[in-house]
Amino acid sequence: MDDRVREHAEVLVDWSARVEAGDQVVMDVAEGAHDLAVAVAAEVGKRDATLLTTYGSSEVGRAFLRAGDDGREFAHSEPELAMLEAADVYLRIGGGRNTTALADVDGDRRQRSRKATTATREARMDTDWVSTVHPTRSLAQQAGMAYEEYRDFVYDAVLRDWEALADEMANMKEVLDAGSEVRIETERTDLTMSIEDRTAVNSAASVAYDSHNLPSGEVFTAPHATDGEVFFDVPMTIDARRVQDVSLTFEDGEVVDFAAEQGEEAIADVLDTDEGARRLGELGIGMNRGIDRFTDSILFDEKMGDTIHLALGRAYDACLPEGESGNDSAVHVDMITDVSEDSRMLVDGDVVQRNGTFRWEEGFEAE
Repeated sequence: MDDRVREHAEVLVDWSARVEAGDQVVMDVAEGAHDLAVAVAAEVGKRDATLLTTYGSSEVGRAFLRAGDDGREFAHSEPELAMLEAADVYLRIGGGRNTTALADVDGDRRQRSRKATTATREARMDTDWVSTVHPTRSLAQQAGMAYEEYRDFVYDAVLRDWEALADEMANMKEVLDAGSEVRIETERTDLTMSIEDRTAVNSAASVAYDSHNLPSGEVFTAPHATDGEVFFDVPMTIDARRVQDVSLTFEDGEVVDFAAEQGEEAIADVLDTDEGARRLGELGIGMNRGIDRFTDSILFDEKMGDTIHLALGRAYDACLPEGESGNDSAVHVDMITDVSEDSRMLVDGDVVQRNGTFRWEEGFEAE
């Protein structure tokens, strides 16, 4: 086994999930992620926690979703719900054999399945959950990289000095926590949104920071009262369908118009999921400069330095005042724009980032 697999497991169990003796741990393992699962199981055992391992396959999911007639009703799984309600920690080990296995599942079925499984999704998010991936050949192919090259890319992004990165990202959190309005300007974007009374999350790849992805490396918050136009120029896959050059128009916080050069139907399906799918749940600012290229994986791409992403749908509770519910939806779909050139991000009228460089970084130019 590559020593980096064991190191990945240690970071996941210790830094990210903070597994302790007696914790009830559920680990969901995708196809092709066997080696990392073995290493994680050993680390969980060393900490005297319990472990239940489940198997996740997109091809199995496709078979289930496509079966039955068009009017078929979906429901959440009672055994899965009971398992998640009893869990302290949930670890998702991604991988897979085919990154577009669900491409031919009807959009309406996807929507009905998402809505029906809201209870299990909420139970999972009530745990100390962390999602990561094991480098597989299918993910390397999706990224357009050789397998060995992709493995190096993954470990460069995952095996970071997370404490040092957390200290750096604290600068952005401080700005957002003190701010009331964010404006994003690029050649094709002019968007304003309120962040009044919101708390930004310093997403340093650990539940101790309200962060649930490994790798991470972003600062995010839950905007509202969004107005203007935004253009997403980073290609990505949404619901196993390729999407590129998406534009959204917001009025009074809601999407009133949209277009896409490719994958417009996928965007339409997302927006039609429920009322909350037409509103923003997240503004995220990528700050992990260990990620140096786009790979068509939201886990990596949204964390990349010189990017900003916005998510349609659900807002995270960590960003909201205690007792307040933010935007609610069965979806949380991120889309990314490259801000490395011809761009500004302003908070309360002050330029915080220009052309990808933050004001506390060398080379920043306010004007």
